Amino acid sequence: MKSARLRIVIPGGSGRVGTLLARHFQAKGYDITVLSRNPTPALWEVIPWDGKSEGPWIKALEASDVCINLTGRSVNCRYGPANRREIYDSRIESTRLLNEVIASLAHPPGIWLNASTATIYCHSLNRAMDEATGELGGDEPGAPDTWNFSIRVAKDWEATFFATPTPRTRKIAMRSAVTFSADKGGVFEVLSRLVRSGLGGTNGDGRQMVSWVHGTDFVRAVEFLIAEESLDGVVNVASPHPLPNREFMQELRHAWGVPIGLPAPAWMLEIGCFFMRTESELVLKSRYVVPSKLLKAGFQFQYQNWATAAQHLVAEWRRQHR
Repeated sequence: MKSARLRIVIPGGSGRVGTLLARHFQAKGYDITVLSRNPTPALWEVIPWDGKSEGPWIKALEASDVCINLTGRSVNCRYGPANRREIYDSRIESTRLLNEVIASLAHPPGIWLNASTATIYCHSLNRAMDEATGELGGDEPGAPDTWNFSIRVAKDWEATFFATPTPRTRKIAMRSAVTFSADKGGVFEVLSRLVRSGLGGTNGDGRQMVSWVHGTDFVRAVEFLIAEESLDGVVNVASPHPLPNREFMQELRHAWGVPIGLPAPAWMLEIGCFFMRTESELVLKSRYVVPSKLLKAGFQFQYQNWATAAQHLVAEWRRQHR
């Protein structure tokens, strides 16, 4: 897609990843509109929406070139019945609504990128998962119920996304790994706090693979997907070099100049996650995801290796918070 001044609408774009995208695209001179359940003043237009019903926000979509849907309740919580329902409904309902609206527009956006997640793949320690040959997870023997719930959400989310034909709108489901940036409130801040307090050792047995993507490369990948009209369907957005948790934490400690970190066995993580009101899946499930479609299309990652990415993130954190 070629345009001197793209008009981009980002439903659910008030979070950390949405802010990364809005900030980047606005700096390029594009027109940015964020749809938010809790609108607050920003450097770009913000329009209220509830992710469930039609409203004035439809006018923004009618005039747009790109839709990037990031709507969904944070998974950084305990998976009790109420949170499970909110996690599921916030993704499915908003995606279904956007399908209905975009299919009805006289001038729909040329491309719609919908958030998905790399956790859709099965727990794998020794086999890389790409878009063509990766094995989707669900009900593997011994898998915790929380893992199966996350996979069901991801599968139903993608099924809802692709269910409605939108002939004039190219669709891409972005199976994203955890996005790391130096902004406050993200997973990098949480892990860095543990490292600097001496608690940044191996999680569990340390063999589980960590798939990740630097925030800069996530934004660049989104920009690439918008421009590369040959790509559609599901696309993995993750660094081409995932690594075991043991090495991942070691490189993060090295970047911070912290020589040691106390390990956290699985039982200890379960207790810690209970008191932190989150789930151990975020660190114990092995995500061995590779971005074959992006690489084959010619996308070049700026941060391919975690060691380089971690050093840059630490330097950027220090610059922002000195």
